[in-house]
Amino acid sequence: MQRRFLAFTALATLILGLSCGPKLNPNEIRIGEYGSLTGAQATFGVSTQNGIQLAVDEANAAGGVNGKTLKVIAYDDQGEGSEVAVVVTKLITEDKVQVILGEVASSLSLAAAPICQDHKIPMISPSSTDPKVTQKGDYIFRVCFIDPFQGRVMADFAMDQLKAKSAAILRDQKSDYSMGLADFFIKRFQERKGAIVSDQSYVAGDVDFKSQLTIIRGQKPDVIFVPGYYGDVGLIVKQARELGIKVPLLGGDGWDSSKLYEIGGEALDGCYFSSHYSPESTDPKVQDFVKRYQAKFGQVPDALATLGYDAAGVLVAALKSAKSLDGADIRDAIAATKDYPGVTGSISLDADRNAVKPAVVLKISGGKASYVTTINP
Repeated sequence: MQRRFLAFTALATLILGLSCGPKLNPNEIRIGEYGSLTGAQATFGVSTQNGIQLAVDEANAAGGVNGKTLKVIAYDDQGEGSEVAVVVTKLITEDKVQVILGEVASSLSLAAAPICQDHKIPMISPSSTDPKVTQKGDYIFRVCFIDPFQGRVMADFAMDQLKAKSAAILRDQKSDYSMGLADFFIKRFQERKGAIVSDQSYVAGDVDFKSQLTIIRGQKPDVIFVPGYYGDVGLIVKQARELGIKVPLLGGDGWDSSKLYEIGGEALDGCYFSSHYSPESTDPKVQDFVKRYQAKFGQVPDALATLGYDAAGVLVAALKSAKSLDGADIRDAIAATKDYPGVTGSISLDADRNAVKPAVVLKISGGKASYVTTINP
């Protein structure tokens, strides 16, 4: 009898807990965020979170959204796809968030997107550029350009500005971002009759790239395209220079981190990468943002911080215009985004929920990246 009573009590407690769920504040709008706050791409996650928090703090200081305060609930996914599934599911089912911001790495956004789509919770990626991300469903958005454009930008830049006629590739074979961006670069380069003389690969976290670089050196390319993330890229560039490779190495927005310069040092001089904005821009909107970000966080914002800020800004604007805070109404409001005045440029979302906007090309010299040119879609 006692065992039955204890079992009944435990069951009743469980049912009561499930029925009550988390205590929700009706005067709050709950925004979920997941990012790589630790791990190999930690600077991406931290910068993005800083940008998001700055935008949310400013929105709340201006009165919130229709009288409601914005509350960000953030989790560290450690840069692991398996952890993404855990934290995103928790945000939706336990924290009852109404919309989600994240991730940076395309492979991690691809892990989260089906979960958000299944639960009809809108998700905005600040900076995942793989086209497959938004193809996961009509609740998935991004505020950055996509890799078909970024690959074309760097192929055209190599040929038009650097006069390259041949290129070698060194890509991360386990990264959706790296593999896709390399493919788009190759397609454009070959369309314009350029020669791809070598296509080598590595796996993120490798520390010795000399065998691949030795093969590339033997083919004497005019440029080497390395569409990886900053941790690997810094080592790759150093080892390339140690092997006597003097040609420019080129990359995409995955290079954009202060850690890149710590790892690669002066070996990076003369290399180029595409990104989403330059803090050197004379646009008053950009300079005003840079000052406010520096005042709060003590450093110049990188592209990931800026895209985090713009993603949150697009969301706040959509929440203000949404018919209700129901997932479908928030989705419709985000989808209607047109000419949003972002720091990274005017943001309009196309029918595939991708942002149509320009890219900038930056040149590295003396431990910093300087603006070279803007390339429009």
